[in-house]
Amino acid sequence: MKTVTLYTDGACSGNPGPGGWAAILEYNGHEKELSGGENPTTNNRMELTAVIEGLRLLNQPCRVELYSDSKYVVDALLQGWLTSWQMKGWRKADKKPVLNVDLWQQLVELMQEHELHCHWVKGHADNPKNNRCDQLAVMESQRV
Repeated sequence: MKTVTLYTDGACSGNPGPGGWAAILEYNGHEKELSGGENPTTNNRMELTAVIEGLRLLNQPCRVELYSDSKYVVDALLQGWLTSWQMKGWRKADKKPVLNVDLWQQLVELMQEHELHCHWVKGHADNPKNNRCDQLAVMESQRV
């Protein structure tokens, strides 16, 4: 199984407001940038969309090392929130509906194809790929 590195970020001007997402895929010395935007949207939707679009680009099952500055995404995956939400019929511990269910369901589908390993990185810090994703996502949010 190939190992691919995926960096992602989302941005939103207002919440909701115009937003952008970006992803960088790295494999075997090659790099691909992708980005897009929506209006209106939320920051969390853009963070999730970046991960989904990055995974969607893969044309075969891969081990994916995901680097994201989104605690929303990383904690949902690493702390078992996503599994719990599914088991509870897409309800949180407080019985309220999970937001962005449509995107979480897409991510669950993609996770069945790929082996996903999450890493949280501090945003706007010393990770050049995360900073590049941030730059691309902000540019997209200004276009829509």
